[in-house]
Amino acid sequence: MTRANLHLHLTGSMRTTTLVEYADRLGLPQPPPLDPAGTHTWPEFQRRYDLARAVLRTAEDVARVAREAIQDDAACGAVWTEIQIDPTSLAPVLGSPEAVVEAVLAGVDPGRGSVIVASSWARPPEHAERLAALAARYATRGVTGFGLSHDERLGRVADFVPAAAIAAAAGLRVVPHAGFYEPAGHVADCVRLLGADRIGHGITAATDPAVLDLLADRGVTIELCPTSYAPLGVVRGVEEIPLRAFLAAGVPVALGTDDPLLFGGTLDDQYALARDVLGGTPEELDLLARQSLAAASR
Repeated sequence: MTRANLHLHLTGSMRTTTLVEYADRLGLPQPPPLDPAGTHTWPEFQRRYDLARAVLRTAEDVARVAREAIQDDAACGAVWTEIQIDPTSLAPVLGSPEAVVEAVLAGVDPGRGSVIVASSWARPPEHAERLAALAARYATRGVTGFGLSHDERLGRVADFVPAAAIAAAAGLRVVPHAGFYEPAGHVADCVRLLGADRIGHGITAATDPAVLDLLADRGVTIELCPTSYAPLGVVRGVEEIPLRAFLAAGVPVALGTDDPLLFGGTLDDQYALARDVLGGTPEELDLLARQSLAAASR
């Protein structure tokens, strides 16, 4: 089934074998696995993520991770992958945010994927504006979007309007994480204030019919990552993920893998969960694949 993976973070895309190789090379610890049925806090997740990122030391390390991520998605039928990176996270190692973006781009075949530059909800708005301007400078060189990641409880949507405007003016997709912990109104604010083209996660939107109508009316795609929610206590189990509510409301959904290194699950696995646990029919799975391609920045 031809499809796209629109929600994938660079560090979280790393193959376990690559992580082990790099960690052994440097004598660094590897992050302990997340319990798929456990309730981990965001800081517990972030500590694991930071341990994984610490093994990336060179531009070739970064390029290889991006290259392997696209290969892994291609093995699952993906013809397009968008890899998200906050370039300031690796700038101390590679020398500058620009060097990080260029390292990721070096690993991305422009015919098979692109890069999303992301700031963090936890950083000041001015930081986001600088990264949006950085993304804009690479808008014709493989960067296709600007995101806001991390814990959305740590920032105010209204503060990031200028950053989103910079990105949109450069023709970039605006793709913030929203509605992971925060209620449905957070998703609506990202659409109305930031002009979001897609929403990362956004599962709380399913609790509010008015927000579902807003998403459907504007054609805003929800990037749903089934393996990501139970380990962080957002849902008690995969069966609680509101895929059917989005489908019933006519909201486009694109299944993504988020951080397979930590959460587990290939792109094929996400579709299998949608089928076997969430009751997706063959026709609905085909619709999800087509919607992922329609929402891709290519």
